[in-house]
Amino acid sequence: MIKYYLQFLFNSKNEHSLHSPFVFELYTKIIHSKTHLPIFEEIENLRKKLLKNRSIIDITDFGAGSKIYKTNQREIRQIAKSAEKKPKFGKLLFHLIHHFNPETIFDLGTSLGITTIYESKAYGNSKISTFEGCPATASIAYQNFRELNCENIKIIIGNIDETLPKELAKINQLDFAFFDANHRFEPTIRYFELCLEKATERSVFIFDDIHWSEEMHRAWQYIRNHKEVMISIDLFYVGLVFFRKNQPKQDFVLRF
Repeated sequence: MIKYYLQFLFNSKNEHSLHSPFVFELYTKIIHSKTHLPIFEEIENLRKKLLKNRSIIDITDFGAGSKIYKTNQREIRQIAKSAEKKPKFGKLLFHLIHHFNPETIFDLGTSLGITTIYESKAYGNSKISTFEGCPATASIAYQNFRELNCENIKIIIGNIDETLPKELAKINQLDFAFFDANHRFEPTIRYFELCLEKATERSVFIFDDIHWSEEMHRAWQYIRNHKEVMISIDLFYVGLVFFRKNQPKQDFVLRF
């Protein structure tokens, strides 16, 4: 990641380099939104509780595994510290969803559900399907959803290789997707192309940890160069893609 981060620092720009009206507005008003809402405090208070929780659970991991822990037994506080996205990324998802108002959202990788709660609270009319391979973490996420009254979330438990195609078959279109599940090249590309079949010109796909490893870096290069992707935005830790057909294909590397 150090190599990729140095490349990012060298290549990344800010709003002064943007000539696309769509990306300029997105970057200045949404990605860098300074809006602070009371619900953010509620979510972060829940995170603080999880960070103090020493209960131990057994992790079922279908993905690339952890770079930190060598055992499948974890304290909840360890998961809250290493697997949950930082507040700035939860708020980024919140602001994107609040702006685009997607009705159908797929969240690939629930973990303890903090990020999913940010998504849930952004737009009340959305229906969120969140996918988690580990029953133990899914159970805790379900409790967290109930605690903050997230009634628009459905948890799908099991191997995403099996559950994702089944859930995609139930919907007409996919408006918004957050990919934070299997951090390897082949599964990431497979999930992307499966979801792409239900995407429209207005769909928004967000990919987490795009430079986390060589495989994820390669997956991001494949995705941003895909013929259906018209706009890609590399924020280093996450990547955004849009399918808008009314403008030329463009790639952006922006500071966040």
